[in-house]
Amino acid sequence: MQRSIPQLSSFDDLDYPYETKKIELEDNLIIAYMDEGVGDPIIFIHGLGSYAPAWKKTIAGLTDTHRCIAIDLPGYGKSSKGNYEGSMSYYADVVKALADKLNLKKVTLAGHSMGGQISILASVAYPDLVDELLLFSPAGFETFTPGQKEWFRDVLSPRGVALTPVDALISNVGYNFYDFPKDAQFMIDDRIAMRTAEGFDLYCHQIVKSINGMVDEPVFDYLKDVKAKTLVVFGAQDNLIPNRFLNPGKTVEVAQKGADQIPNCRLEMIDKAGHFAHFERAEEVNAIVKNFLK
Repeated sequence: MQRSIPQLSSFDDLDYPYETKKIELEDNLIIAYMDEGVGDPIIFIHGLGSYAPAWKKTIAGLTDTHRCIAIDLPGYGKSSKGNYEGSMSYYADVVKALADKLNLKKVTLAGHSMGGQISILASVAYPDLVDELLLFSPAGFETFTPGQKEWFRDVLSPRGVALTPVDALISNVGYNFYDFPKDAQFMIDDRIAMRTAEGFDLYCHQIVKSINGMVDEPVFDYLKDVKAKTLVVFGAQDNLIPNRFLNPGKTVEVAQKGADQIPNCRLEMIDKAGHFAHFERAEEVNAIVKNFLK
């Protein structure tokens, strides 16, 4: 029997695991975030099409030792919707503005997938702010030719995102995991439910802008300039990195190639885990993160 998934009138109706706070930055930009725990601050940056709740298992494992601030990027989740840039530099500047507004002088940045690419750029642009990096299946380690970049620009449109069939949504989310865990079902349910929310069209536009932003601002050549102590975590069975259509190969090869460029870097490959290794194997990954942050 098919489960009933509620329709949402607003992104604010999404059920978040922790209290949601909001802060206004320049140009009337409202950033939503969860702020839990005490100690040295970690700012968590989600991936493409995702949102702050995707970090809930990581937050739960770290709040006893750190202040965990998980944000919704502009256009995503409960943050304001509008005609925002999708460049990685823009997102990095938003993270810096948020840190300044919260009076944070030194932070650890934790980025997943696209959030990893943003974190890398932020650490290079603002080395005095970013003390440590936690990169989970980061985009940017894999490189693409001009022709491959054009493929990314052509493969998705805002209308295509908006009209993605339910079966495809379920498959797309499931493809992020080695063995889809039942407690990740909320990612599928929320993605289906938000189609009726006010601002959904702007969310779809933001996803396409973000894809173009990732393609147009590669970071591989900047990895050597990262000054922050860095932990890189990849699922050994990541289905998204490398891109199976464009660069078929082994995830570990991409992971090692990128990690080797970062001067002070530790790489951890998590077996029986996909693109969301920090969710799928949360206990193991949280233990690695805690050990690293010591």
